[in-house]
Amino acid sequence: METEALIDRKGKERPHYLKNKNIIAYGVIGVIVVIVTAYVVFMRAPNNNINNNVISSNNSNLQSTAQLIANSRAAAIEQYQKQFCGLNSIPHSNNYITEYNLPSTCEMPLGILVDDQLAKVWYVSTKHGTLGSYDLATHKFDKELNIPVWVVRNIPTDNSQVWSVKEDKSGNIWFTDEKQNAIWRYSKSVGGFEMYKVPEMSKAFGTTYPVSIDFDSNGNVYFVGIRSPVLWFGNVTQMKNGTSNGIAKIPIPTNAFRGIDPDLISTGSIAVDNKRNVVWISMLSFPSKGEILRYNITSKTFHPFDMPPGLNSPVGVAVDENGNPWVTDHATSLFFMLNASNGNTTTYATSRASPQIYGVSDANSVPEGAYSLPYWIEKGSGGNGGSLWFNEHEGNKIARFEPSNNTLYEYWIPTQNRLWGNCPPNSQTCGIANALQFSSGQNGQTWFAEWSENKIGSLTGVNYNQLPFSVSVFPQELTIKGGQAVEIKVNVSGTTTTRLSQNHSNSTVEMVASGTFSPGGDLGNSTGIFSQASLPMPDTHDIKQVSFIFTPSTKLKPGDYMMMLGAQNQEVAMLKAVKVHVIS
Repeated sequence: METEALIDRKGKERPHYLKNKNIIAYGVIGVIVVIVTAYVVFMRAPNNNINNNVISSNNSNLQSTAQLIANSRAAAIEQYQKQFCGLNSIPHSNNYITEYNLPSTCEMPLGILVDDQLAKVWYVSTKHGTLGSYDLATHKFDKELNIPVWVVRNIPTDNSQVWSVKEDKSGNIWFTDEKQNAIWRYSKSVGGFEMYKVPEMSKAFGTTYPVSIDFDSNGNVYFVGIRSPVLWFGNVTQMKNGTSNGIAKIPIPTNAFRGIDPDLISTGSIAVDNKRNVVWISMLSFPSKGEILRYNITSKTFHPFDMPPGLNSPVGVAVDENGNPWVTDHATSLFFMLNASNGNTTTYATSRASPQIYGVSDANSVPEGAYSLPYWIEKGSGGNGGSLWFNEHEGNKIARFEPSNNTLYEYWIPTQNRLWGNCPPNSQTCGIANALQFSSGQNGQTWFAEWSENKIGSLTGVNYNQLPFSVSVFPQELTIKGGQAVEIKVNVSGTTTTRLSQNHSNSTVEMVASGTFSPGGDLGNSTGIFSQASLPMPDTHDIKQVSFIFTPSTKLKPGDYMMMLGAQNQEVAMLKAVKVHVIS
């Protein structure tokens, strides 16, 4: 079932907490097999020589089989709705995040767009095939618009994934469409939809699975599909509704993936840098091999950038003001900057996945392979042009990174669904909200879609930078040998917005440490100990100093690493990067 490609769209064996999704897949497959078998075996016309008793017996068996089919189908639909529809989902909020139930049931929202010009948030229902919007002025949902062609609308256990929703310079809304193997354009001025078909189709998967879309300075379209190593170019003056007219194929070289089954090679996403007239593309064979490519629009040539060990699943791509792509690695807890001039990478880590996601009380009880899985990434707009925003899929957070001062902010999403977690029987909290896609608007206003919760959520532009505490570290860079201990001082100070979080659950600040020493963001075989694991929330302008004693493992390979040190409460975290040079 193609719905399964959501979490594991690159062929990865799912973390154990997500394997309950297989119940849905096998349930649907079972229904299809039973229906086909029943049709072939039981729906044939009876032989005229069979006596009436046999006919009567067959009729009875047929009725029983039909009832079994109906029961099996009903059970599969019920399980699907329970898993994906958010039927009993409740909108939650904290000091930073606010959630909203969608106007229709089981919408399965995915692609989302903040429209600063109209002060709206657009989203697509992958189940019902509707384009919806939320009015930021009236704080109400508008009437949802039916997308003309949406086959899965009538299939109770299927949907068509829409990962990318973008706005062109004329204000038109574009979005990708998995099942129709197409991209769409919605004209806000005219109020109509146009569908543009991809000229090719994957033989193995039945669709190229369009996943990411962007525009050049002339308003022309570039897009890629997960199941096709091709960069597609759409000349908007030649594109025609319902056809493939105006769409040209630019094959992406896959030399770096030689020896890998072509069906396992995927395209992650693209970002067009109109200032330098290039397109950046992420490619991967999940989770074993990754590559970033730069396509020069003028010369029509590709330049590949191979990834260092450990960065094998690049997906999201955003380009900063200097022309360097920032990339999220969706098989780890890492994100990185690729230097466009020399190909060097600078890697950072998110905080470690919260024990709360796994229904345990401390970090030592978190299961192995618990990664935050950074997914998509965007460059901030408006007054936040230097910021980088991304969603932590399994981390259950929206994150903001400031390259100017190497500071990471993480905002906890207050919804958790036990169906999306490997939950101990008596755990109070467990699971994730499946915030799979997001969009960042002006002044830090960021909206995201909770795919299996029937909700969208927002990080408001008012509170996103009003943390109740601030963090500084010294030194910010160090050179050290394996086995040598060093002290790093972490200062946690109260701010003028301390009272934002003055409730019982947020009255304590917990110290946090992570790093690029391992894929999960932990310290690997190295050790790090805070002099205090937690402390009371500092009063306004009060400063608390905590020591972090770090000892790199004697087995740690010499090289450059990044350590992230900071503090968090139940709603927000702030971490500072410390560059670590390990020498022999």
